[in-house]
Amino acid sequence: MDDIDDFTEETDAFDAATARLTVDLAALCDNWADMAERSGSARAGAVVKADAYGLGIEDCGGALYAAGARDFFVATPDEGASLRPYAPDARIYVLSGIWPGTEATFFGNDLVPVIASEEQLAFFMALSAELGDYPCAIQVDTGFNRLGLSVDEAMMLADDASRPSSFSPVLVMSHLACGDDPANPMNRKQLESFRAVSAAFEGVESSLSSSAGVFHGPDFHFDLTRPGIALYGGEAVSGVANPMRPVATAEARILTIRHAKAGETVSYGAAHTLTRDSRLAVVAAGYADGYLRAGSGAGVPLRTTGIPGQMAFVAGHHVPLLGRITMDMSIFDVTDVPETAVRAGDYVELFGSNIALDDVARAAGTIGYEVLTSLGLRHERRYLF
Repeated sequence: MDDIDDFTEETDAFDAATARLTVDLAALCDNWADMAERSGSARAGAVVKADAYGLGIEDCGGALYAAGARDFFVATPDEGASLRPYAPDARIYVLSGIWPGTEATFFGNDLVPVIASEEQLAFFMALSAELGDYPCAIQVDTGFNRLGLSVDEAMMLADDASRPSSFSPVLVMSHLACGDDPANPMNRKQLESFRAVSAAFEGVESSLSSSAGVFHGPDFHFDLTRPGIALYGGEAVSGVANPMRPVATAEARILTIRHAKAGETVSYGAAHTLTRDSRLAVVAAGYADGYLRAGSGAGVPLRTTGIPGQMAFVAGHHVPLLGRITMDMSIFDVTDVPETAVRAGDYVELFGSNIALDDVARAAGTIGYEVLTSLGLRHERRYLF
């Protein structure tokens, strides 16, 4: 038993993992610095909701704080509480706002609620009248039709002389509906609406742009920008080369390499028929790991559109996925990789520096945001500084 214990201690969990994820925190911080520079005179915040887009709010948040970020955005108060020890004097905004029963989490962790509705506004004003001055942000809906006071409601609030003196918002914000499409006239329409609201809240900082809006230039920057997907290496603007460094690398182990004959079929539904004698690498990555089934090489509706399925990278070669992605495994064609260059136990890259995150997303008919936030719990993680 002692020998077994010694062996276990010496085994590196990352090297032993069937699925693993490398997060390059230096690249993350470089991307934030890039977005800060693009934000011009505006401060650059950092959106770390959804566990920092699936990459780990503690490690990513701490690295971004060390890089200079002092304004963070999370989705829920629990996320804010998780972040607080790693960003000790930062301002942490909670995008879902405040509801009865969450007050202790907000006040105990110095979190700033983003007031997103008339109901939340009434509740927060009552709290302010009872407990005194506490910062908040005001979300304004300028055309998204999701969260926020209407423009008219926001203007009335700005002019409301009867509101409690303890009610003192520190930020007014909105969100672009079509920010990833610079030519869409909706962007300018929202900008003009938000300018009016921003002017009405004189002396209060303003924020309109997430990652995509930062690329639209100074008109959209205001006082504070909110980069998210760009920090994690994803595309922010459609049809434009992505200038960000890749941050996440997902890999999975080859469980076996099998030989199959031309005419045989591969995976569920016999969806792919081999046209040549082939070598097939069975890889430990499936939809339970966030490797979306819609990206299968065959046998799913998206393949009828002409969009190709997923690729992986191994031994210097891009290799196609064959048939359907299953819960725990996928099958790649390594016939064109020299037999001596790849073997069972090796790892294939699913996305990273050789397979772009957003190419993986396109193969599955989705966006990089979903690919990252769908990562399963089975990836052993390593953080590089």
